[in-house]
Amino acid sequence: MPAHGDLVEIRLGPQRAWMVCHPELTHEVLMDPHTFDKGGPLYDRLGKLMGDGLVTCRQPAHRNKRRLLQPGFHPSYVAHYTDLVAEEAEAVCRAWPAGRTVPVTEAMMTFTTRVISRVLVSDALDDTTANEVRDCLTDIVRGLFVRTVVPIDALFRLPTPANRRYRHALSRLHAIIDTAIAQRRRGADRDDVLGTLLAAARGDGAAAAITDQEVHDHLITLLLTGVEAPALCLADAFSLLARHPEAERRLHAELDAVLPGGRRPGPEDLPHLVHTRCVVLETLRHSSPGWLFTRVATRETELAGCRLPEGATVLYSPYLLHHDSSSFPDPGRFDPDRWLPGKPTAEQRRALMPFSAGNRKCLGDEFAMVEATLALATIAGRRRLRHLPGYVERAPRPAITLGPRSLVMACETRSHMPSGAPDSRTAGDHVVDHT
Repeated sequence: MPAHGDLVEIRLGPQRAWMVCHPELTHEVLMDPHTFDKGGPLYDRLGKLMGDGLVTCRQPAHRNKRRLLQPGFHPSYVAHYTDLVAEEAEAVCRAWPAGRTVPVTEAMMTFTTRVISRVLVSDALDDTTANEVRDCLTDIVRGLFVRTVVPIDALFRLPTPANRRYRHALSRLHAIIDTAIAQRRRGADRDDVLGTLLAAARGDGAAAAITDQEVHDHLITLLLTGVEAPALCLADAFSLLARHPEAERRLHAELDAVLPGGRRPGPEDLPHLVHTRCVVLETLRHSSPGWLFTRVATRETELAGCRLPEGATVLYSPYLLHHDSSSFPDPGRFDPDRWLPGKPTAEQRRALMPFSAGNRKCLGDEFAMVEATLALATIAGRRRLRHLPGYVERAPRPAITLGPRSLVMACETRSHMPSGAPDSRTAGDHVVDHT
C-alpha cells in the first residue's frame, strides 16, 4: 500500500481510498467540508435509510438543517434534560435487583431509546413501542454494516431471514415515526424537537418551510444516532470499570461525596462530577463506538503531499487515532485520570474526536456527554456490576459501531456495603434475571 506520510492508500474492493492516520491531518480534512464532503460507501447506505437528514446531507444543505435543529441541543438547553435522563436511569436501577445477572447492553439500549424518544417526541412512544424501536434499531444497524462492506444490492433482495428482518425493522421504524408525527398533528403543540420541526413545516419564522419528508428524515436521523452509540459507550464504561477496580473506587468515592445516599443528580451537580465525566471521556477514547468514517473529495486536491482525484474516498478512524501512542502513551490502558482538569495537552484534546470536528461535528455532542455522565452517576451510585465467571475480554468486532452487543453482568446493590468494599457473595451465586 503506497504511503504518503500520514496518508495511506488502501483498497475498498475494486476502488482506491485514502486513510488519514494523524490527528492534525484529520482536522485538516474535517475543517474543510467544502473540499471533503460527506460521502462514501457508509453515507451512501445511510442516505437510503435516513433520507436527506443532517448526518447524510451534502455540505450546501447542511447549514440550514443544523440551524433548525441546533437550539434543542445547545449546551445552554441541555440542562433542561437532566431530570429526564436521571429519571430514566433510575428506572434502570429499579429493574436491576441485587443478586441477579442483568443484560447490560439491552438495558442501555432501552435507556437511550427512552431518553432520545422523549427528547424528540415527548411521551408519544409508550414502553412497548419504545422497546420495539430498540429492537428495530438493533436489526437495522446489524444489517446496515453488511450492506456497507458488501455493496451488492442483488444479494440483499434475496428472501433470507436476515434480509427479511432488516426490511421488517426498517418498515416498522418508518411507520412508528409516521404515526408519532400524525398523532402530534392531531393533538396539541409540544416543546420538543418534533414541535420545532412541525413549526418549520408550517412556515413559522423567517426560513422557508421544510417538507413533510424532511420532518420524517430528521427524526429518523436523530433516533438512529441517539440510541446505539451512547448505549454502547455506557455498556463499555461498566465493563471497563469492572476490570479496573481503582478507577471504579475513585468513581464511587466521588459519587458518595457529591450524591450522598444515591441522591438523583441534577444540573447543579454536573460541575462536581469531575471523575465521572473523566470515565466517560476515557471510555470514548479507549472504546469509541464510532470507529470509521468517510469523506469524498469534491474536487481534485492535494493532501499530505498526495494528489487526490475528484471523487476520492478519504477515511479516518477515531479508534486508530485514539490508540496512537504518540498522542496517548500506553493507549491500551484505561486511565480516566488522563482527562482530569489541567492534565491533557492541547494535542491530546485535539486528538480525541469521538464526535468528529468542524461544522459537521455531532449536533448532540454535549447532550451525549451529559446523558452518559448522569446515567453513569445515577446507576453506579446505586448498583455495582461484576463480570461473570469465565469472562474473557475480546477484541471488538467491526460493525457500524463498536461495543459489547450482548454484555451480561452480575448486579450488586452498593448501598448495602461501605464505599469500595468487596461484596461477600461470588458472581456464581447470582441467578439469571428473566424479567
